[in-house]
Amino acid sequence: EVQLVESGGGMVQDGGSPTLSCEASGFTFGVFIMAWFRQAPGKEREGVSCISSSDGITYYKDSVKGRFTISRDNAKNTVYLQMNSLKPEDTAVYYCASRYYSDSLFCDLDYYGMEYWGKGTLVTVSS
Repeated sequence: EVQLVESGGGMVQDGGSPTLSCEASGFTFGVFIMAWFRQAPGKEREGVSCISSSDGITYYKDSVKGRFTISRDNAKNTVYLQMNSLKPEDTAVYYCASRYYSDSLFCDLDYYGMEYWGKGTLVTVSS
């Protein structure tokens, strides 16, 4: 059974720096693109960041560049999202997602292309 289980969410203050984790099981983690999406109240789900299956090619949504860092540990089947300088507009449910792609040096935030999704973890930034 495929599972993506996010953790690390909660209430944080403006400017806080939590780290989200997503532990994967049930598929060959090391050959899958991993990504983080988020959905704010009343808004559509949007891609935040992704990382290739190897060599750490990453991509970030413009509004989080320089503040968020995605990383992965293939030995632990886990992807992380280090979030710094959080703002109230970062408040959202954060979802982990994954898809297989043959090129190990590629990642994208194709919502419809993602094969597996976690259930999400809520991050609330208070001002």
